[in-house]
Amino acid sequence: MKGYKGDHITLDMEDSKAFRTFEDLEAYKFAREFRKAMYKLSRQLPDLEKFGLTGQIRRAAVSLTNNIAEGHGRYHYLDQIKFTLQARGSVEELLDDLNVCADEGYLPLAEIAKLKEQGWHVHRVINGYIRYLRDRKTGASLSLHDSPGAYTISDGRIGETDEELGFSPFTF
Repeated sequence: MKGYKGDHITLDMEDSKAFRTFEDLEAYKFAREFRKAMYKLSRQLPDLEKFGLTGQIRRAAVSLTNNIAEGHGRYHYLDQIKFTLQARGSVEELLDDLNVCADEGYLPLAEIAKLKEQGWHVHRVINGYIRYLRDRKTGASLSLHDSPGAYTISDGRIGETDEELGFSPFTF
């Protein structure tokens, strides 16, 4: 709640906890941790993958967090949603890269399973953020950015389809 004192606006504790930058977004925080884990994995791949899978993993991992950041910086909800959908695509690309690592025997299956679980968690959080942005787009609020915990997913589902999120990429 805002209070007015002369020509100055004062903010209470609730307002001071509002998101300020993309780094405050829960989706970005989880994506960043996943990006770091995938970079670590890329350093473990054999030399023959140096210009193949290693580079692909690094590009997709950076794309994941870059798209969340860029979307946050956009004024219109549709742009924010578009970039967040791109980030979700990068997560799925990384999950497929983990399948390649499993198929080629590059890492122990237990390590791959742990990384895939982390990736699916990022996917769920991003889906929640997309849902949140979609709700904001439809007029639930006039504020441009989200509030703490508004898009946390905790129901344990691995992934949600666009239909379950309530939209199609063709009906914005």
